Amino acid sequence: MSPTSSGELMFKVVLLGDGAVGKTSIRRNYLGKGFISSHIATIGVDFAQKYVSVDSQTVRLVIWDLAGQTGFERVRKHYYNGCSALILVYSVIDRETFDNLTWWLVEAFKYNQTIPPTAILANKIDLRSSENNNHEVSTEEGLQFRDMFKSRLEVPAVFLETSAKTGENIQEAFTELTRLLIEEDKKRKMKRA
Repeated sequence: MSPTSSGELMFKVVLLGDGAVGKTSIRRNYLGKGFISSHIATIGVDFAQKYVSVDSQTVRLVIWDLAGQTGFERVRKHYYNGCSALILVYSVIDRETFDNLTWWLVEAFKYNQTIPPTAILANKIDLRSSENNNHEVSTEEGLQFRDMFKSRLEVPAVFLETSAKTGENIQEAFTELTRLLIEEDKKRKMKRA
């Protein structure tokens, strides 16, 4: 995080998770761009920024969308440095992407030396079936992961179930994460004063 010359705050946010969980679609939806139904893999890294106002505070979010495919770690490692927040994404219809969340946290810590405030997004809820399916991840499991994450790592975190296709909870996820970042920035400033 760094204040800019105009007094606004700037936060570097890194989207991470397995390939095809919807990271790029989440970013596109948040930026007001259309949903693309076919999967186009991010090659390395993609970048965007957005100015927002949360609780009367102007914030510039610099969003880095990291490729989730194996083989891109050498590219990804450079983009964790100095990040203010993580957006950890998994697909509710693919348990393996949920099981891999810990691996992504290890990678983030390895290259950033800390785990910053995090939004945990359970994406693709529009595709969840009504029957009990062992490959799918329940809301309760996502909440348990968030609670474990917060207690073990002592890191502020929010959890939301999202749909990049319908837009459900996408704006809310970024707003809640930005609010967390503003609160953490105030705490840091109070400690320094």
